[in-house]
Amino acid sequence: MTRRWLVWLLAVLAGPAWASITLRDDRGVTMRFEHSPQRIVTLLPSLTETVCALGRCALLVGVDRFSNSPPQVQALPKLGGLEDAQVERIAALKPDVVLAAPSARVIDRLEALGLRVVIVDAKTHADVQRSLGLVATLLGTPAEADRTWARIQQALAEAAARVPASVRGQKVYFEVDPTPYAAGADSFIGETLQRLHMGNVIGPALGPFPRLNPEFVVRARPDIIMAAQRSLDEMARRPGWAGLPALRQRRTCGFDVQHYEVLVRPGPRMGEAALQLADCLVALSKVAR
Repeated sequence: MTRRWLVWLLAVLAGPAWASITLRDDRGVTMRFEHSPQRIVTLLPSLTETVCALGRCALLVGVDRFSNSPPQVQALPKLGGLEDAQVERIAALKPDVVLAAPSARVIDRLEALGLRVVIVDAKTHADVQRSLGLVATLLGTPAEADRTWARIQQALAEAAARVPASVRGQKVYFEVDPTPYAAGADSFIGETLQRLHMGNVIGPALGPFPRLNPEFVVRARPDIIMAAQRSLDEMARRPGWAGLPALRQRRTCGFDVQHYEVLVRPGPRMGEAALQLADCLVALSKVAR
C-alpha cells in the first residue's frame, strides 16, 4: 500500500507537466504534444518575450538575432531572422518546438526535418491576447496568460488617463519603417493610439501596416509624427515633407532604439509601450502651452 500510494503521489505531482496538449496554431494547423515542451526555440522577439512573461524563460535554447529582452536571453544562441534563420543550427539544438511568425521563410524546411513548428501571428490587441493564451497552453501555464493580459490592460488604462485633453483626438502618423510603412488604425499600435484617445491618419481601409506613397503623408498633414529617432531626423529631407506642420513645429515623438523596440513588438510589453506614448503626448502638451 505504501509503494502504491507513493506511485500515485508522484503521478499526481508530475501529471500537469506531462499531460498531453492539443492546440491549433494561427495557420490553422492542429498539433498534439505528449507533454509541455522542455526545449524551445523562438524566431521572433515578441515570442521570446511572451515565453519569458509566461514564466518559462529557462526553457529557451535559442532565439532570433533581434531578441534582447529580458536580459538573460542575450546569452542564448542567435539563430538569424525571418529571412535567414539558420536551419541547421536550429535542428542541432533539438528543440521540442519552434515558435515562429507566419512570414518566417524556414517553416517548411524545419518541418521537413521533423521539427514541430507552432505559428503565432499578432497584428491586433485581440491577436496578442489570443497568442498569449496559445503559448500558455503549450507551456502549461494558462493562468499566467490571464495575469499577463491583465497587466497589459492595467497599463493601457493608466496610459490613457495620462493623456492631456489638449492633445486628445489629434491625428498621428506612426512610422514603422522609413520606406515608408505606417501603423494603421487596425494594427496593435493603432489600437493603442485609439485607447489613448488619439486619431490616426491611416484609416482601416488601408490595412494594419500599409506601405504608403510619401505624398500620402504630405496630403494627410498629421498633427503629430511618431517614429524611430533616426527616421525622424531625416524626414525633412523627403520631398515635400519639410513643410509638414508637425515637423516645423516639432510636434514629434522620436524614440531611441531601445524604446522603439518596445513600441513595435506585439507582446507582453504592449502596456509599457502605451505608457511611453503617453509620456511623449504629455511632453507635447506642455510645449504647446
